[in-house]
Parts: sequence; structure tokens; C-alpha cells
Amino acid sequence: MPGDDIYLGNPNLKKANTPIQFTKEQVAEFIKCKKDPVYFAAKYVKIVSLDEGLVPFDMYKFQKKLIKNFHNNRFNICKMPRQTGKSTTVVSFLLHYAVFNDNVNIGILANKAATARELLGRLQTAYENLPKWMQQGIIAWNKGSLELENGSKILAASTSASAVRGMSFNIIFLDEFAFVPNHIADSFFASVYPTITSGKSTKVIIVSTPHGMNHFYRMWHDAERGRNDYIPTEVHWSEVPGRNAKWKKQTIANTSEEQFRVEFECEFLGSVDTLISVAKLKTLVYNDPIKKNAGLDIYENPIDDHSYIITVDTARGIDGDYSAFIVFDITDFPYRVVAKYKNNEIKPMLFPSIIHDIAKAYNWAYTLIEVNDIGDQVASILFFDLEYENVLMCSMRGRAGQIVGSGFSGKKSQLGVRMTSAVKKLGCSNLKTLLEDDKLATCDYDIIAELTTFVQRKNTFMAEEGCHDDLAMCLVIFSWLVAQDYFKEMTEQDVRKRIYEDQKNQIEQDMAPFGFLNDGIHDDAGFVDSDGTRWSSGAEYGDRSFMWEYL
Repeated sequence: MPGDDIYLGNPNLKKANTPIQFTKEQVAEFIKCKKDPVYFAAKYVKIVSLDEGLVPFDMYKFQKKLIKNFHNNRFNICKMPRQTGKSTTVVSFLLHYAVFNDNVNIGILANKAATARELLGRLQTAYENLPKWMQQGIIAWNKGSLELENGSKILAASTSASAVRGMSFNIIFLDEFAFVPNHIADSFFASVYPTITSGKSTKVIIVSTPHGMNHFYRMWHDAERGRNDYIPTEVHWSEVPGRNAKWKKQTIANTSEEQFRVEFECEFLGSVDTLISVAKLKTLVYNDPIKKNAGLDIYENPIDDHSYIITVDTARGIDGDYSAFIVFDITDFPYRVVAKYKNNEIKPMLFPSIIHDIAKAYNWAYTLIEVNDIGDQVASILFFDLEYENVLMCSMRGRAGQIVGSGFSGKKSQLGVRMTSAVKKLGCSNLKTLLEDDKLATCDYDIIAELTTFVQRKNTFMAEEGCHDDLAMCLVIFSWLVAQDYFKEMTEQDVRKRIYEDQKNQIEQDMAPFGFLNDGIHDDAGFVDSDGTRWSSGAEYGDRSFMWEYL
């Protein structure tokens, strides 16, 4: 090929509009590669090995299976361990797609734009090492994009709405999607994703190692349940040659058991130091609401003779935090989340009307609003302007702190509750007890997701960086409320006493087969076993309530 036929002085790249005279064998090979992306990757794709430099892509069995799935299905989601060549596998398929399809747009999206460009770099390296007769001529060749003379274009960008808004793609690759912050994923799915999936032949490939219970977690489990169009593919670490029990033991020794479970066993564990134990978080299962509209999700319709409470966390409505509330059915144990509202665009002036409508629908539910910031305005509008009488109030009672009541009493009374360190500490403690003792139930995805990232930071609990805790704080407010004397008066339920009795009864049941040892001094209805040991019911020891921790 003459020197002026190469692209920008790169001898490995063919300039656009360069004539190629195919041999009969090359035509047959081209057709074979077009039909079989696995054959193409195995014979023509080269990758950079840390130890050996540029080498042919010697695929594992599961990598061949992945490429077949990508080729045969529109929507794929893959849960894979670290260091299994998942990105290289996808890049090989994308290269095939760009070369053998005309006028297609391909998006490579990652958590960070630099990561996406690095993936594009791998594709470009593989492209440079294709035979000249198989290459399409180059129109543009940049760090963040490329264009071929067959009309195919590839863009590398971050997974955000702003990065790809207004663009249309034929195939999009979402790399390590579990690591995309929740608020960015929310924006992406709301504004960009519908346009991506609207085509009849559009492909979407999502590949990631788990990282808590987030968008990737939800899409994966929906795929497993057959609730979306994605084909789920799971790869176990043992499918990589050379990884055995010895390798596992060595890896755990160099990292930790928990890290291994997340990165290699691919468990959807929450963040470290979560308020709610990992064991409990793993048991929480989400369901779809029966009704859904503009941030409101309803799981149970109001029941005439049931009692409900609503707790509210208010934001400023400027695209940051969310204004949120949760509706609880407190008629009996376990208390249940029956509805929730979450919206980061609602204005504080309009938020009270939504609270009013839902509270009225749920049997004029008592409502407790956090009033540290703009919440004070929300509570005032709800109580004074909309004349909703069931807004709970708090008053200061010296060392007792804030006390819930039904009306104003004294100079230090206020609508709603101020979130102080004392209120939050008690609320968090009670929330942990309620959830882990199965006294509070929720099947809402957003609530569960927030609990997995509600972690200890310094001396308190809050959302992990990049996450939200608006719904979690509604749970904290509710958990603080149930310990109040006024709650007992409203519901005729003493939560602490109920939990205490349940725990006491459970321990007594566990001890029942064994009874209590007797010193033999008192004559009772016990018995003596074959070893001469006397057993009894233990009634003679009197009240043992001091043995139980009062929660």
C-alpha cells in the first residue's frame, strides 16, 4: 500500500477511500467473520498482556458464551467477578459490531470518562492489529471517539445524562454499572435510557461486579425473575483457569473475607458499617408497587379501620436531596410501609398539598414532619393553610428533650420535630431493633437501597458519599416516634414492652427443654435424672426480669 494510503502516518491504519483488491479466500473469511463473532475474536483480535505484550485473544469458555449471548440477544446483563477479562470480552464484540455493520453508533460508558476512554483505547489497539483488508478506512481517530468509512461511530464517555443526551445509539455498553453513583444512575435512566431502548434492534450490554443494592442490583434481580427483557449471565471465579481453593485462600489472606465475597463471589452486600446488619439487609426483598405516579409508590390501599402514620423529610426542591415521606400501617405488628413518596423537583410550597391528600386518604393519618430547615414552612402550610389537624407537635421537656404531643403547650412547643443528635441517635437505635427483630417490614426498593448505604460516619449515621438518605431519615423519625408516650396513647401499643416480651418468651422457649438446675434444698415438682441431678421449672427463684435487657 502506498504511504499516502495510511491514516495520519500510522502504518497500521488504512485511510478512508483506499481501494482494496480482495482475494477469494479473503472474501470467504470476511463473510465467515461477519457471521461468527466468536471465530472473529479468536482468530483476529489481539490484546495487550502485562507479561507477554501483544498476544492473540485466547478466550475462556465463558467468554465465548458471553460473545454468543451479545450477538444473539438485544439486552444482556452480566454479573462477573473482578479480573475475569469481562471488559476485553465486550470490547472484542463491539469491534466486530463496528466493522461488520454499517452506519451504527456505539456508546462505551463507564463510571468515569477516563475509564471509558481506556476501554476505547483497547478497541483501537485491537483494530490497529486487524489485517488491512478487513479494516474499514478511518474518518476520525481520537482518544474519546472514532469514525469509520462504513459510517460506524464509537463514543467513549461517562455514564451520565449530560454526556450522551440528544444522541442515539444502536448499541451501548455500560461498564461496571454498579459503581455509578445512585443520583447519576437515576438521571441516566430517567432522561437517556428510554431513547436507547426505543429502537427495534438496539442492543444494551451491562457488565459489572456487584457493589451494594443499587440500580445494577435491581436490574439483575428483575432479570433473574423474568421481570425485564435482559438475559442474565453469571460467571463464577472458579471458571477462570488457575483459580482454585488454594488461590481463594491466598486471595482472602491478602484482602478479607468480606471483600472476597463481594468482588469474587459476587454477593450484593451493602456498604461497610451499615446501621442495619448485612445479614438482615440480605433478607430484604423488594416488590413492585400496585400504583405508581410522579414519585408516589403505593403498596397497599387504605383500609377503613386501620391506623396510619406519615413521617416527612423535606428538601429545598433544587435538584439535590429529595423531599420524601413514608406511610406506615401501625394497626398491628409488624408495622408495614404501605406507601412512599420521593421527589427532588417538588417545590416546598406544593409539597404540603401532596402530604395532605395522601394523609387524608389514609384515614387522616397522623403526620410528623422534620422541621430543621424548610420543613418548618411545609408543616406550617399543612397545619394553618390547609387546616390539617393531625400534624404532630413537639415540646421541650428539660432533660427529657423533645416530647410528642397533639397540641401547643408552653412557649417551647412547635409543629413537627427538630432533628437533633439525641433524636437521631435514639431513632437509629430503635430502627435497628425494629427491622432486625422483624417488627417493621418494607418491600420498597428505594428504601432498601438507602439502607444499604446508610452508614456510620464519625459519630452518627448518614448516607454514603454520592448516595441519599431521605427515606432512611423518614424511617429514623418513625422509629423515634414509636418510643414516645404519645404514640402509646394513640395506638395503645408499647413497642418496647412488646419487643421485650417477645425476646423474653423466645429465650424461655429455648430454655424450656432443659429447665433450671435446683440446689435440692426446696421440695418442688422437679425430677432427678439418672446421674442424680435434680431439675425443676425454676419457679422458686422468683422473678428473673433483671436477666432481660429492656429495649
